[in-house]
Amino acid sequence: MKTKHIGFILLAAMAIFAAACDKGDDFLYKEKMLSFALSGYNGSGQDLEVQIDTLQKKFYLSNGKFNANAAYTFPEGKSTVHMTVREKSGKVVLEKDVKKEEGTFKLNFFYLNGQVGDMPAPPPFEEGKIKLKYMWMPTQTKYTGPVDIAVGKLYFLPKVFEELARVKNVKPGEFCETISIDPFPTAGQTYNGQPTPVLFVIYIYKAGTNEFYTNGTGYDWSITTTAPKPAANVASTRMFIFSENPAGSLMAFVKNLEI
Repeated sequence: MKTKHIGFILLAAMAIFAAACDKGDDFLYKEKMLSFALSGYNGSGQDLEVQIDTLQKKFYLSNGKFNANAAYTFPEGKSTVHMTVREKSGKVVLEKDVKKEEGTFKLNFFYLNGQVGDMPAPPPFEEGKIKLKYMWMPTQTKYTGPVDIAVGKLYFLPKVFEELARVKNVKPGEFCETISIDPFPTAGQTYNGQPTPVLFVIYIYKAGTNEFYTNGTGYDWSITTTAPKPAANVASTRMFIFSENPAGSLMAFVKNLEI
């Protein structure tokens, strides 16, 4: 008898649960989940703090390229949540009110020099062309003057640089104009009849000169030193943010973002 009694109670509970489901009631689940998906580039030099509403739920966006996800559960009776992104200093980077109905809140943004904007896009692809845009960050030398960015071929054995294109008066921390060149092979090449490897190099000169910007900074520039670049022999379009990353006294660079 006792077993039958327990079985009857279980069946009754299941019937009540099924009825509630059929009616669409929030019988057991009165809270709704909102997911946050934040992506983009943070050029502040520090992690950014994201705070969701007053519950002190926080997560962080790393310096450089970031992709972060978090979830927030709405309590019963609440329909909107306030999201704030801050620097460590407390400076507010951006704020958003997000509604429960959104379900998933996605945001892709670019933060640099204290300004928030949309993520930049590379130049449009063009068949038979390599198209480039650069932002250069002199984080070690603190170089403040404008520079020219020269793109070309380095015939290695005679150590001759052939310039293919140049953008002038590029300011640190700003994107340059689009550079466009034709793809070229790097193997099986000759210079004055002599077989030689060919390197695809990107040089940075003091504006209006052919003098490497590193002159006078305490760092040296090797002929093989180059900014980040794509393959030389295929058409492509790329946008790079890069910064100084010297090895001893020899200047080198690290790619912070490639789009």
